Amino acid sequence: MTVFVTVFFVFYRARLVWMENTSMLTPLKQPIVFELEGFHVPQGQGSLLFFLALLNYTVVLLGNGLVVSIIVCDRALHKPMYMMVCNLAACDLLGGSAMLIRLMIHFLTGQKRMPYATAIAQAFCVHTYGVAVQTILAAMAYDRYVAVCEPLRYHAIMTSARLLSCCALAWLVAFVCIGVLFALNVGTPLCGSTIKHVYCSNRSILRLACGPTPVNNIYGLCMTWCVSTGTFLIIAFSYIRILHACVKQGRNDNGTRSKAFQTCASHLVLYVLYEIASVIIILSQRFPSVSQNIKKFCSILFIIVPPALNPIIYGLVTKELRTSIIKQFTTRVSHARDTRAHDVPRQSSVQV
Repeated sequence: MTVFVTVFFVFYRARLVWMENTSMLTPLKQPIVFELEGFHVPQGQGSLLFFLALLNYTVVLLGNGLVVSIIVCDRALHKPMYMMVCNLAACDLLGGSAMLIRLMIHFLTGQKRMPYATAIAQAFCVHTYGVAVQTILAAMAYDRYVAVCEPLRYHAIMTSARLLSCCALAWLVAFVCIGVLFALNVGTPLCGSTIKHVYCSNRSILRLACGPTPVNNIYGLCMTWCVSTGTFLIIAFSYIRILHACVKQGRNDNGTRSKAFQTCASHLVLYVLYEIASVIIILSQRFPSVSQNIKKFCSILFIIVPPALNPIIYGLVTKELRTSIIKQFTTRVSHARDTRAHDVPRQSSVQV
C-alpha cells in the first residue's frame, strides 16, 4: 500500500512539473485565439471557392426560407407533418449558417483565426445540428407511422399538444446532450491553439488538451452511440410497420398503398441522404492516399449538402407543398400584374 501511494505521488508530482513547464492555455483565465488549419487554397482560387460557398449558402437560405414561409402562410399546410418540416428547415439553417459563413470568410480573406467563444459557438451549433437532424427525423417517422398505421385515430393521437411535445423533445434532447458535452470542456487546459480541421468541433478542441480527457471521451462516444442507435431503431421500427401496413392494405386498394409510399418517400430520401454523407466521412478517413483537402471536404458534406437539397426534395416529392408553392407564386405574380395595370391609367389621367 505504501509503495502504491509513493508511486502515485511521484507520478502526480511529475505531471504537475510537466504541466508547469508546458505552455498551457486555460479558457477561464486567459483569452484564447484558435488558428484553423482550413483548406489549402491555391493562389487565385479563393474567389472561385468563395462564390461556390456563397451559392451554396444562398440555396440553403432561399430554399429553407421559402419552405418555412409557405407553410406558415398556407393554413392548409398547418399539419403535423409540415410543422416538423419547418423544424427540419430551421435545423438546416442553423447548421448551414454555422459552417458556410466561416468558410466564406476563410475563402475570401484567408482569415483562419477564431476567438475561443466563437469557436465554441460554431462547434456547439454544428454538433446540435448533427443531433437535432436525427431526432427530428425520428419524430417525423413516428408521425408517418401513426398516419399510415392508425389513419382513423391520427387526429386523436397527433393533437397540437402531442405535436408540440414531439418537436420540443427533439430539440431538448439535442440541446441537453450537446450542452453537457461542452460543459465537460469548460476549464480544460489546452497546450496548443492550432485546430487541424476546417471547422471547430469538440473532438478537434480536445485534441489540444494538455492531458487525457477520459470522461469527455466516454461521454461523447456514449452520447453519439445512444442518439444514433435510438433514432435508427425508431425510424426502422416505424417503416417496418408502415411497409407491413402498406402491403396489407394494398391487397385491396392499390391507391392507398401508393399514397402511403408517396407521403413517406421524401422522409426516407432525407434520412438516406444524411446517412450517405455520414458514410462518406467515415470512408474518406480510411484511405491514407486521399489528399487532405478531399478528406476535409468530405467531412463537411453532411452539413453543406443536405440543408441545400432538403427543401428541393420536399418541393419535388410532396404534392401539397409543391402545389402551395405554385399557387402562392402565381397569386403574387397576378397581384403584381393587376397593380401595375391599375396604376397605368391613373398616371395617364394625372398627366392629362
